[in-house]
Amino acid sequence: MKSLKKMFQIGAIVLLVGLFFFVIHFMKDDTKTTAEGNSTAEEDTNKRVAVDSALSAPPKKSQKLEEGYYEWHELELTADRLVKESEGRFKKSWAMFLVRETERYGIDPFLVYELLKVETGGTFNPELVGPATKYGRAYGMAQFMKNTAPWIADMGGLPYKDELLFDPYYSMQLSMIYLDYLHGKYGNWNEALTAYHRGMGGLENYKDKNGHAKSWYAVEIQENAETHPTFASAN
Repeated sequence: MKSLKKMFQIGAIVLLVGLFFFVIHFMKDDTKTTAEGNSTAEEDTNKRVAVDSALSAPPKKSQKLEEGYYEWHELELTADRLVKESEGRFKKSWAMFLVRETERYGIDPFLVYELLKVETGGTFNPELVGPATKYGRAYGMAQFMKNTAPWIADMGGLPYKDELLFDPYYSMQLSMIYLDYLHGKYGNWNEALTAYHRGMGGLENYKDKNGHAKSWYAVEIQENAETHPTFASAN
């Protein structure tokens, strides 16, 4: 009888010891899970803070080139300045197109904007028809003549129809193709802009008469472009 009682006592002790270790193990697992959960939540919070900081902080120079967000954001800010400066006459969609395309050609967007402003008398009217001259009339926002526009379009791989000269995007594209060509040919904006205004033959005549290429047209466009905050001269 005593032996049986002793066996029960030993069994109870073993059961209690086993229960004790089970409780200790459960508490450790629970503490570990809670810690891991807190760590994960903290990591998620840190990631969100890092993302928010990246989006709000001024972009580094490398980020402007490598990350589309910063690049597009900067382009839009430039486009907004053009719209504001024109008092809404130069549409936002035109400005976005101009800024994006001038970046491809490596031309200052404000230089092209000021050229369009001079050519249209500040109206930015895409359906503008210039006065009659011995060479004909000029058409559209960038004021191209029908004897010049076809070969510029061909040089840029664009189709050509007379009515396309009244398309603001097409007209702006022609102006950038032509400016890129002229600046590549002469290596400076005084000659390039004067040639745009007078023709390449007219540029030579102007230089022969004046000894330089600083026409009122070239000077006005460049000086006005310099008033914009991000102007970068290519002279």
